[in-house]
Formats: sequence, structure tokens, C-alpha cells
Amino acid sequence: MRLKGKTAFVTAAGAGIGRATALAFAAEGAEVIATDIDAEALSALEGGRIRTRRLDVRDADAIAATAAAVGAVDILFNCAGFVHHGSILDCDEAAFDFSMALNVKANYAVTRALLPAMVGAGGGSVIYVASAVSSMIAAPNRFVYGATKAAVIGMMKSVAADFVTQGVRANAICPGTVESPSWHGRVRAQGRTEAEVAAARAAFIARQPMGRIGQPEEIAALAVYLGSDESGFVTGQAIGIDGGWANT
Repeated sequence: MRLKGKTAFVTAAGAGIGRATALAFAAEGAEVIATDIDAEALSALEGGRIRTRRLDVRDADAIAATAAAVGAVDILFNCAGFVHHGSILDCDEAAFDFSMALNVKANYAVTRALLPAMVGAGGGSVIYVASAVSSMIAAPNRFVYGATKAAVIGMMKSVAADFVTQGVRANAICPGTVESPSWHGRVRAQGRTEAEVAAARAAFIARQPMGRIGQPEEIAALAVYLGSDESGFVTGQAIGIDGGWANT
């Protein structure tokens, strides 16, 4: 088992990429602390190597209490995020602040809370979920989302540079479009009729050179690699996993 003897901490583990990653970490032998704001969504994960804990990553007090309770972890998987739809003209200050709070500040807060114990224990792997839509490429109607994910990549690179001599590696996974409850919700939001929803779904798929969208388990497989000792010489990297989208 590639993660035997390691403890992993996962945010947004209730669905999608976070859930698939929590399960993959556990399948590879890690003891997993799976967190999410939705306690009901977490309930199906509880058991075996997975312990669950409700956590709002925008709540500084809750983050501090959780960090104190869990102690040192070997893998931190920062997955919480939100996709805002629209250009700069569609993004008012409240929408901008919400995306920055969840997509950027929450990553900062969770990392800052858990990093000291990780350093004290000799190091570990910090993994951020960024996006191909970031500093890699732009996409229509992803103004604030792209800005936040570019910020996540910058954050990751700084953490990697600052702690490389203390045994900590930091990397970012940059997915393209991935099937998840969030993605299905965004597709439905773009159409009022079944035909419009089908057209929106087809448009998402058409922009992927492979002709399909990604699966959460494919992202989780990369997360397992980055959390394992196999990636011991990998740090400071923003790794695209997007079916060739950023290469077009």
C-alpha cells in the first residue's frame, strides 16, 4: 500500500474530487480525516480508515480547533472551492469576496493551521486543487474563478519554496472539467429546458480535446501519487490533468 503509515487530511470530502480522494487515500493505506461543511454528505464515508469531521473552512475558530484535535498529518489535500459563472461585469463585490474567501483564504487558513505540526513531525505533502483555468489558460465566464485558482498556484509555489528544506513538498493539481455534483449543477443552471441543458453539457465536453470530461477517480489517482513517497522529488509544480485542454 502506497500510503501505509500516513495520515491524510482532506477538505470538501463530501462529494466529487474530495470524496474520491479520501476513498483513494484510504484504499492505499492512509488514515484519513475527511472534512466537509455538509455533515450528512460525510456520513457515508465514516468507517474503516476514514474518520469524518464537519468543518467550515471559512471559520477560523473551527479550523484552529480542528488542527489542535488532529495534530500532525502527513498529507494535506486542500479541495474546497466554488465555481462562479460570469465575466468581471457579472461579478459584484459580494461574489468576488465569496470566491476569494472560499477558494483562496480557506486554503491559506487550513494550510497555516496544519503546517506547523507537519514541519515539526519532519515534513509531508501539501496538495492544492487549483484548475487548468488559472494562470494556465482562461475560459469564458470564469473571471473570478480563474483569478482565485491562479492565486492558489502562487500560494502553492510560495509554500513549496519556503519549506523545501524542512521536508515539506507542495504541489497543485490543475483539473479540467471533471464530473461531479457541482458540475452537474452548473450544467443544469445554464438551461431552462432539457434541450438547453443537453446543449450546455455538449459544450462542456466539446472543449475537451479527448472528447470527454474527467472522472474524480482520475484526479484522486494523481493525488495519491503526490501524497506518496514516489513523488519525493516533486515540489512546486502545477500539474495539469485536463484531457489536453490547456494544450490547445
